[in-house]
Amino acid sequence: MQKDYKRLSDKILEAFQLALEQGDLTVAEMLNNALEMSLTRDAGGRDFKERREFSKEIEIALDKLEELQRKAL
Repeated sequence: MQKDYKRLSDKILEAFQLALEQGDLTVAEMLNNALEMSLTRDAGGRDFKERREFSKEIEIALDKLEELQRKAL
C-alpha cells in the first residue's frame, strides 16, 4: 500500500526511519538534517510560516537516532 504524501518531510521521515532500522548512522544523520531543513525552511522574516511539528513518529525516530549514536561511541 502506497502512502499518500503531502509534504517533502513525509518522504524524508520514511527514509530516515528505514536508515535507523538498518542501523546506518551516517545516512540517518544526513536524513535527520534534511528533515530538520524541510520542517524549518523559510524560518523567520516577514513571510515566516511555521512548519515544524514534531509528531510522535518524529519523536520516536529522534530517540532511535540518539540510541544509535550512543552505541557508535
